[in-house]
Amino acid sequence: MQAASAKKAASAKKAASAKKAASAKKAASMKKAASEKKTASAKKAASAKKAAPAKKAPAAKKVTVAPKKATARLKGTAPARTVVHPPSGESRTALVRRARRINRELAEVYPYAHPELDFANPFQLVVATVLSAQTTDLRVNQTTPALFAKYPTPEDLAAANPEEVEEILRPCGFFRAKTKSVIGLSKALAENFGGEVPGRLEDLVKLPGVGRKTAFVVLGNAFGRPGITVDTHFQRLVRRWQWTAETDPDKIEAAVGALFPKSDWTDLSHHVIWHGRRICHARKPACGACPIAPLCPAYGEGETDPEKAKKLLKYEKGGFPGQRLNPPQAYLDAGGKPAPPLGAG
Repeated sequence: MQAASAKKAASAKKAASAKKAASAKKAASMKKAASEKKTASAKKAASAKKAAPAKKAPAAKKVTVAPKKATARLKGTAPARTVVHPPSGESRTALVRRARRINRELAEVYPYAHPELDFANPFQLVVATVLSAQTTDLRVNQTTPALFAKYPTPEDLAAANPEEVEEILRPCGFFRAKTKSVIGLSKALAENFGGEVPGRLEDLVKLPGVGRKTAFVVLGNAFGRPGITVDTHFQRLVRRWQWTAETDPDKIEAAVGALFPKSDWTDLSHHVIWHGRRICHARKPACGACPIAPLCPAYGEGETDPEKAKKLLKYEKGGFPGQRLNPPQAYLDAGGKPAPPLGAG
């Protein structure tokens, strides 16, 4: 009985040992297969990588960089001192500083900047500004002497024969609509304001043909009350300079006004508009002759060759007559020339 028991135990031990050896052998086999699979995969990836053609790095985009000093410096202007490249994530503080610096530079370039409409009183200014829609200030200045000689007061123009006024205003374009506006605003002045142009925005915009832009021209230049004149030049330049991305005139006015003290608004308008008319044109800006080129994010949109750019300059910057028949003395002292009367050139 004892011998049978020992034999049974030996048999069980032998079976367990065989089972353990089989299990170890199976595990080793699986590990080897996995290793071979991994090696094959790595070899295949390396082969594919070697076969694939090398991808060319994209060519670096050519960037036009403004010179540290404008190469075609305009006579009498102060050079910008450093090159400013506004980052895409420009902070509010950095934007304010850059905008104000551009205005300071422009003040040195155009110390004689003024409204380019001839006028002797607020009535003449409001009428001239209404007439300037869809035409040049030059054409208005050549037309208004005859108009004000015949109708010097709001009462006179309010009582005028529309056909006679139309004939005078014909050179301005849209003369029928403009005749209706200037006669209408003259009647409103005579009937509601005692023949005087009001000095408040809310009253001015009630006059026929007078919007915010016209109202601010009158307030800033006839009454000395600060205002921003958002005309086509102003809109174009402040977007080029990345002062704002707005396209609506009222929103542009608010956005730009927030960058400057209110006391700067009227002169700022003159500086920007003058620069737009003389150098920073809509189609062919004279970048190579621009005294604020180092401060401009849009440098390179126009002609950068200094000599070619100089040929694009207008009015006194290009040696040509200005838009006013009777410009301020400061403009004449700076080398500006009066515009010719109607029919003289």
